[in-house]
This record gives sequence, C-alpha cells and structure tokens, in this order.
Amino acid sequence: MASESGKLWGGRFVGAVDPIMEKFNASIAYDRHLWEADVQGSKAYSRGLEKAGLLTKAEMEQILQGLDKVAEEWAQGTFKLNPSDEDIHTANERRLKELIGETAGKLHTGRSRNDQVVTDLRLWMRQTCSTLSTLLWELIRTMVDRAEAERDVLFPGYTHLQRAQPIRWSHWLLSHAVALTRDSERLLEVQKRVNVLPLGSGAIAGNPLGVDRELLRAELNFGAITLNSMDATSERDFVAEFLFWASLCMTHLSRMAEDLILYGTKEFSFVQLSDAYSTGSSLMPQKKNPDSLELIRSKAGRVFGREDKEAVFEVSDTMSAVLQVATGVISTLQIHRENMAQALSPDMLATDLAYYLVRKGMPFRQAHEASGKAVFMAETKGVALNQLSLQELQTISPLFSGDVSRVWDYGHSVEQYGALGGTARSSVDWQIGQVRALLRAQQASTPLPPALK
Repeated sequence: MASESGKLWGGRFVGAVDPIMEKFNASIAYDRHLWEADVQGSKAYSRGLEKAGLLTKAEMEQILQGLDKVAEEWAQGTFKLNPSDEDIHTANERRLKELIGETAGKLHTGRSRNDQVVTDLRLWMRQTCSTLSTLLWELIRTMVDRAEAERDVLFPGYTHLQRAQPIRWSHWLLSHAVALTRDSERLLEVQKRVNVLPLGSGAIAGNPLGVDRELLRAELNFGAITLNSMDATSERDFVAEFLFWASLCMTHLSRMAEDLILYGTKEFSFVQLSDAYSTGSSLMPQKKNPDSLELIRSKAGRVFGREDKEAVFEVSDTMSAVLQVATGVISTLQIHRENMAQALSPDMLATDLAYYLVRKGMPFRQAHEASGKAVFMAETKGVALNQLSLQELQTISPLFSGDVSRVWDYGHSVEQYGALGGTARSSVDWQIGQVRALLRAQQASTPLPPALK
C-alpha cells in the first residue's frame, strides 16, 4: 500500500523526493485518461485474489464497493487529486484507502505497477480502437454513398497538378475510400494484438500467489493471455503499431484534404465546403476559408513521431476529431458539376488518341509519338486538339479515319476504362460493391468489446 508520502514504493527511501523530480516523474497530467480502465482492472484483480484465497469475500466486496465510489467520483468530476499522486494508479489506490481503510492495501498483493499499467493501457486502447473503427467505417460509408449518387459526374483527373485524363468524380472519391479500407483493416489487426491480457505477470517474474490468469482474462474479456511475463510487462509493440496506423491513416486523410482544398479554390471551383466546416477572415469579408480541411492536413504533423503513452492519448483524440470532421465535410460537400464539366479539355484526350491508333493496329510507342505530333500541330496552329481536321490528322498517320470523332467524347473516354478498378461506370459500380462488402466483412468479423464498467 502507499507509504506516508503517498507513494507506492516509499519503504526503502529516506526523505522527500525533490519537487522538480516529482514534477518530472509525474504522469497524472495525461494518464488520468486511464481512470476507468484502472478501476476495471482492479475490480477483476480483486476477484482473482478472492478466488486464490488472498481476500475474504467480505474484503473483496468492500474493495469492489470502494472502487465503484472511486469510479463515480471520476465520472462526476469530483475526484480530488493530491500533489503526491504521481500517476492514475497511485491516485486511485490512495483514494480507495481513504474510503475503505487498510483493506485497500491488500488489492496490490502480487500485482506490480508494471502489469497494472500495461493492462490499463490495453483496456483503454481496445475501446479506443473500437471507437475509431466505427468512426472510420462511417467516413468510408459516407464516401461510398456519395460515389454511388454522383457516378455520372465527370471532371479532370490530375497528375503533377496538371490536367491528365477525364475521370468520374466517383472514381476520385473511391480512390480515397479504398485507401481508408486498408487503414480500417490495419486497425482491426492492431486491435487483435491489443486484446491480450498481461495482468498477473507481476514485475517480470510472474505471479507467485496462485492468481488464476484465465479468470482475469474472462473478467476483462480479453481474447488471449500473454505468453511470457517479462515480455508482457516490457513490450509496447501494440502502441507503436497504433501510432504507425494513425500516421498512415492521417497521411491518407491529409492527401484527401489537400485535393479538396485545391478543388475548392476560385481557380478550380469544383467543390464548395459547407459553412459549418469553414471560417471567415478577420480582415477580408469575402473570404471563406477551408479551415476544417487545413486542420485535417496539419493534424498529420501532430500524429507523426510522438512518444509512447502520452502520444496514444493525444493521437486517439486527434484521430477521433479528424475522422468526425472528415465525415462531416464529405457529407455536406457541394460539387459544381458545370465547372467540373467545363474544366474538361480536348488535350486531356491525347492518350485516347493514341489508344485509337493502337486499336487500328499501330504499336503503342508509335501511337504515342503520333498523338504527340497531333498535340504539337494543334499548339502550333493555336487550336484545340479536337479542331484538327481529318486531313491534318492523316498527314500524321493514314490510320486516322472518320470514326476518330468518337475520341473527343468525354463520356466515351471514361467508359473505355472498363477493366476492374477503372473509371468506367461498370467498374465504379463494382468498386462500390467491393468497398461495401469489405465494410460488412470487417464489422461482422470484429464485434466491438463491451464498454468498461
């Protein structure tokens, strides 16, 4: 139990801890996020102690009632922290002693803060992964719903910030939705590795008092038990994996935000953000700033390169906010179909012109060169590519004939990309079906764990 100084380890030490060291070593400022998990873990451990004969039934009930009171104070915002509370575990045990007396000192029997801390963190992260999975699925569903509703909208696809080829607006939406399905799958994998019980491992050597770890696993609804006590208390692979997942997911969301920022400028005017996700300028009344998207983009920097436990709490909060804002942005986004259509230009069909010659039997490299010559001819004459006459095209290749006019149809252009994954309507429909099926499979294979009590 805690010493007179309020520490869990005071017996071997003489004198007070330097106040600077006290502040430097304290983690209560951020690990208070774990209060609920800490109470839940302690309740399960008290049941394990009672089964092992280390607590009487009355003592266990006294501890459980005290822990319920601790949880109630945290939930109501009335829990009072002391300066000596170096972490959430010290704070909760100190308060438990105040509530029930010396019986509280039996709760830590055979338990180290090593296995206590990592158990709390796994409990908290398991719930966090479930929450973030739900938010991510909602964002993906929102994107797929828009893709399905707006399949007939065509606009320019860009490479190197230059107009490249005509594509469907749905194809752009699905390019980001598909990336997020990989993030969703990775998060489920992280959750599986988080869902392993370390409690009962002690400091490094294990538990010598006959505590039943299988009972602890069942009480806390973990999927498995750690295999080695030394590894169980020292490894933070699951934290590193979660932070990597968040970094990669934020990279995908940042890329989407960057596109939408560009598409929303006056220079593009393809989309318009809802006022609910925009802000104004303190100086320039005409401004409507895409702050929601800029914040999504900038939050990526806060997720990258953070450290261990403190990072997990901040990253979780950031990811939760970003996913909800992104869902709101996508669901309320207004697209300007006319501007998108007007942005399509014949020069974007140069590749299609090459494909036309390929279908006439010309090798692609020769067809590519012939199309390039047509582009050069049009630029030299100061006309659009589709304004070259058939006679002019035939000076480049005799394979050009009257049916070349089909090349200049943007609808025909996108429909030729009918291979799975392309921008043709049939392929977009297939992609929508595939993403919906992925979401159903992910949700069916991973039931959410119960909330902490």
